[in-house]
Amino acid sequence: MNGNQPPSRRVLSVRRLGLLATTIAGLGAAAFFVAPSLTPNTAFFAAPAHAQNLSQEAQKLAQHPVGFADIVAKVKPAVISVRVKIDRPASSSLSSDESPFPPGSPMERFFRRFGAPNGGDGGGHQVITGQGSGFFITADGYAVTNNHVVQNAQTVQVTTDDGKMYEAKVIGTDSRSDLALIKVDGKDFPYVKLADTAPRVGDWVLAVGNPFGLGGTVTAGIVSARGRDIGAGPYDDFIQIDAPVNKGNSGGPSFDVDGNVIGVNTAIFSPSGGSVGIAFDIPSDTVKSVIAQLREKGSVTRGWIGVQIQPVTPDIADGLGLKKAAGALVSEPQPNSPAAKAGIESGDVITSVDGTTITDARELARRIGTMAPGTSVKLTLVHQGQEKIVTLTLGTLPNEKAASNQESQHAAPDNDMPKLGMTLAPSNKTSGAEGNGVVVTAVDPNGVAADHGFQVGDVILDVGGKSVSNPADVRKQLADARKDGKHALLFRVKSGEGTRFVALPLGNA
Repeated sequence: MNGNQPPSRRVLSVRRLGLLATTIAGLGAAAFFVAPSLTPNTAFFAAPAHAQNLSQEAQKLAQHPVGFADIVAKVKPAVISVRVKIDRPASSSLSSDESPFPPGSPMERFFRRFGAPNGGDGGGHQVITGQGSGFFITADGYAVTNNHVVQNAQTVQVTTDDGKMYEAKVIGTDSRSDLALIKVDGKDFPYVKLADTAPRVGDWVLAVGNPFGLGGTVTAGIVSARGRDIGAGPYDDFIQIDAPVNKGNSGGPSFDVDGNVIGVNTAIFSPSGGSVGIAFDIPSDTVKSVIAQLREKGSVTRGWIGVQIQPVTPDIADGLGLKKAAGALVSEPQPNSPAAKAGIESGDVITSVDGTTITDARELARRIGTMAPGTSVKLTLVHQGQEKIVTLTLGTLPNEKAASNQESQHAAPDNDMPKLGMTLAPSNKTSGAEGNGVVVTAVDPNGVAADHGFQVGDVILDVGGKSVSNPADVRKQLADARKDGKHALLFRVKSGEGTRFVALPLGNA
């Protein structure tokens, strides 16, 4: 290089040299993936320690497949298409988008997702057909699918990847997890394994299924999130993936790059009806526990402690004097339940089960639900500001919950609280009330009470941990809380949906 060369020209030459070296190094890396025997001249490509570390990481990544063909060849034969028929009396003709099932019921959702009336037999019967997916988990023909795919089906027919068709028997279903176990007679079926570990966010995932009746369809994506609550039930703990999933994929598996099933496709978020890259899987650990019970006894039993619970919000934590908003707040123990017998009371916060920390109400429901009835568990509580440990034996979760649709009756108010945005009256002076607490007789739609979910007919049972029987009691608790420097006050409220705690900020009352 000429020493009289302008500085700008020298810098440019150095940059070009660096670019050339980078290009050659890049070609070397590409050659490594294609032909590992090709190695660059180490003397020329001498690299600092951090570059060597990066090279080692690249070698690790190279061990993973560039494509998914090998994995697909391994797992696809175990995936099946599921077709069901439901024979119902045809009391009236149905259009292609009319559902014969009650609105909001599992079968109504099934109908909307998969089926439509398909002909009739001329004898007053309507045949409804639907399609889904599934996968073999044993060589002798046990297969997993969704409950909503096979629920109430008169016949279940599966088609394997090689085009063979079999009649299947429903061994058992579980509506709470939306899982079902079916059985095909035969042997030497290809099958897959449920993953032993949970996937990480960002891991590759393959979905295989029967979208729109197109059996044997493979799509790829990544794990987008874990622990999703989509409002399907108290045990929501879904894996969110962005592999395209459509109508007919329900019940099909999602695989990791080792060919293990990480989850069962069960729902999609789809304003348009097609895939928008948001699908939800039931995790493999849930599938394992549910399917094991279905195979053993045809049904699922879950542990039960008998409490209504709710999340601990920052306002509620402040009202209870807790250091952080965590745990499950007991709104009300059910009479004669294991919790009631163990002395658990309204306002207690369950913070751990058998030494494992409980972060929120959903986690408590899931953890207790995975335990068998009759199991002895140790619960750690915060009871009236003090830590308390109780031991109880789990009962069996009832199949049906008693619904209380109490009809609200209005009465002339004895008092009102404009700053709370609601009008109160003693329940013993209100028609239809049980005589305990204070009834909400009116709610200002723009007030703080409405913002926190209060409705006409709600009964306030206690305020700040003390029972109230008239509006004056409520006022006194508010005044005492302000005097003690509290920022929020807990109201225990009973409604048609059950009992809950509500934290109202004191600045608005």
